[in-house]
Amino acid sequence: MSALLDRAEQAVSATAMVRSFGAKLKEITSGDVTHLVIFKDNEPAAVLIGVDAYQALQDELEDLRAERLAIERLSSLDEKNTVSLEDMEARFS
Repeated sequence: MSALLDRAEQAVSATAMVRSFGAKLKEITSGDVTHLVIFKDNEPAAVLIGVDAYQALQDELEDLRAERLAIERLSSLDEKNTVSLEDMEARFS
């Protein structure tokens, strides 16, 4: 939970969210607030973030998955069958 909330103003009840959705959306899109944690029955139920923040999270996740795959593949790398970067570039020049 501590990662979700840095400040009290980042928390909003589902009821308050329904009543003031336009204002809360404006807070997110303007950058005044980075994210809002929406609570239902005193439990975090959802997080509202802007499109740019969502895209940044998606990009970072994709990068981490690619890095993990590269690390996994390095462990089974057969040095005898690899081609150097210079040789590969020469093939396609």
